[in-house]
Amino acid sequence: MVNIDSNYLVQLLSGVRSGELPVDEALSRLRTLPYQDLGFARVDHHRSLRLGFPEVVLGLGKTAEQIASIVDSLASRNGRVLVTRASPEAYALVKQKHDVALYHEAARAITVGQPESPLRPGVAVVCAGTADLSVAEEACVTATIMGNEVERHYDVGVAGVHRLLDIVPRLQGSRAIVVVAGMEGALPSLVGGLAGTPVIAVPTSVGYGASFGGLAPLLAMLNSCAPGVAVVNIDNGFGAGYLAALINRG
Repeated sequence: MVNIDSNYLVQLLSGVRSGELPVDEALSRLRTLPYQDLGFARVDHHRSLRLGFPEVVLGLGKTAEQIASIVDSLASRNGRVLVTRASPEAYALVKQKHDVALYHEAARAITVGQPESPLRPGVAVVCAGTADLSVAEEACVTATIMGNEVERHYDVGVAGVHRLLDIVPRLQGSRAIVVVAGMEGALPSLVGGLAGTPVIAVPTSVGYGASFGGLAPLLAMLNSCAPGVAVVNIDNGFGAGYLAALINRG
């Protein structure tokens, strides 16, 4: 397995400079980096060099066989692979070739490999209610595989605000907070007014008819009066976890 990251480039260039690696061989290796054409997908093997983390696979809309093939391609060149919105059937196929693969049932995610150790503390994921757990766990799995230690604070919605107040000191020590909520979507504003930390708000599709499948909490979060609140798309736990990891990395 070749980990395609900045260390790989440094080793390659150092080999050329020392004369241990011929220029033609180095060029040949670099040409294999950009992407691999599988016919149904062009896997971006250059992404970890550009962004610091390999391409993430969206399992939604793909067959189990397609997911397994893409994972094989990514795992051959990267130490970590993340698949979001994946089915147990897709995981079963991936597991056949990758013993270290794990299925995170609540998040509906597959991971192959482990994050670098030690994990960086600083990310918190706050969830309004139990019904929002799948989105919150998607954020947690994403931030963790990217090398972050995640503190989970679940079922602390505004209907019982004393539950949130109990954890404020912990939140104030975080560098990035993901706040997941459906219904009226008030929780991110409240957290944003209590913790002097970037808040990444995630509206969920949980709620009764007037929530319009998450549109009501999305608009509420976009109109937050609390400073420092950014908003990702409805049910986008992955996007929130990724952004939290980037903030914590900086």
